[in-house]
Amino acid sequence: MSDPAPDTLQLTGTGRLRNFIGIDGLPRAILEEILDTAASFVDVGDRAIKKVPLLRGKTVINLFFEASTRTRTTFELAAKRLSADVLNMDIARSSTSKGESLMDMLRNLEAMSADMFIVRHGDSGAAHYIARHATPDVAIINAGDGRHAHPTQAMLDMYTIRHYKGRFEGLKVAIIGDILHSRVARSQIHALNILGAEEVRVVAPKTLLPVDIESLGVTVCTDLNQGLRDADVVIALRLQKERMDSALLPSESEFFRLYGLTNDRLRAAHPDAIVMHPGPINRGVEIASEVADGERSVILHQVTFGIAVRMAVMSMCMSGRETERDDSLTPERPHATTR
Repeated sequence: MSDPAPDTLQLTGTGRLRNFIGIDGLPRAILEEILDTAASFVDVGDRAIKKVPLLRGKTVINLFFEASTRTRTTFELAAKRLSADVLNMDIARSSTSKGESLMDMLRNLEAMSADMFIVRHGDSGAAHYIARHATPDVAIINAGDGRHAHPTQAMLDMYTIRHYKGRFEGLKVAIIGDILHSRVARSQIHALNILGAEEVRVVAPKTLLPVDIESLGVTVCTDLNQGLRDADVVIALRLQKERMDSALLPSESEFFRLYGLTNDRLRAAHPDAIVMHPGPINRGVEIASEVADGERSVILHQVTFGIAVRMAVMSMCMSGRETERDDSLTPERPHATTR
């Protein structure tokens, strides 16, 4: 597969990462650099002093307009392990709740010499909008926007797959559950296709599948056994009840009966298949406890790897921007003169 066209919002003129808004449009080399950089950070959490100085003196602001515990916490830990100063904005009590516009709030935060915004928002495209309108001195990382994208979650999933499988070529990956509402699934699909997975399957009832999902380069399965057959990686998705019309699903128990992961159903997958879940888990809805806590599960490892992956993305965005800034300040060499 050829690399996509350059994404100028996310990449510098020399092809380095400047923002991380989504995976679609990024070249394979950038995704592999994120994975390789994350590998160098994995053991930081095992040290007596869990810090490296790469973002010392930098200010990172978490702008979470949507509730999150796992994502916000891992971003905060990642920033602190890079030695950054971290500010968590309480959006519910911020000036936006008093009528201040989003752009006015951003301008005030920029005036405080912020270096990076981590943005989570319920509206698709919010991170892209902020990246287009923020000052060029501030890096923007998308921590999830509406149904659109969750790129760092997808990359920590890619890290987990590469850690356990060692490759992407030849792998069959089954993504099961609420595809319709899942920004994680979209980002996973883009990443898997860019990194060269053999087949990406989406497995769900028709009511939980987007109408144009085939255009993303996936195999669509409405039968769980068919979707699991010989799969090397099985990813269960949470039913996003907060985004869901009740008419889309008869009941949670009915969903589990037809699509819930159990040990019996996993027999259709490859014998050494791994089981993943982006969390939070609804036990007995999309996955049985015997699977979530079983020997095939790598769910807790995903959380651990997530800190390293977010450290990688943050350090790469900051490095790319500083290189771009330095290049713009470098004076032109004088033309040689002849005598």
